[in-house]
Formats: sequence, C-alpha cells, structure tokens
Amino acid sequence: MGKGLFVTASEVAEELGVSKPFAYKLVKQMNEELDQQGFITIAGRVSRSYFQEKIYGMKKAN
Repeated sequence: MGKGLFVTASEVAEELGVSKPFAYKLVKQMNEELDQQGFITIAGRVSRSYFQEKIYGMKKAN
C-alpha cells in the first residue's frame, strides 16, 4: 500500500481482497462517518490513518 495521505478505493480493494465496487462502498461509508465529524472528504478516497484505524484498529501515536 502507498504512503500518501489518502488511500484510494482501488488500494482498499487490493489490501482487503475485495471487489472494487465493495471497496467503493467501504470508502463511502468511512467518508460519511468522517463527514459527520466535520471533516472534509474526497469521493473515492479516504484518510489513510482513518482507514487503518477502522480496519486494523491501529491508532496514530501522538
């Protein structure tokens, strides 16, 4: 997986071994959650740190 600020739906599909349409649904769901928290979102991409937290339970150490 790349190291940019955002992860794409294609990267989600590859990382999780799911179809691209399902990956887009996951990204949309995560973006809706972020939007409700007041964050700006980009369709088809989600914050890499949020993705890792949601999928792997990894939280960024401060």
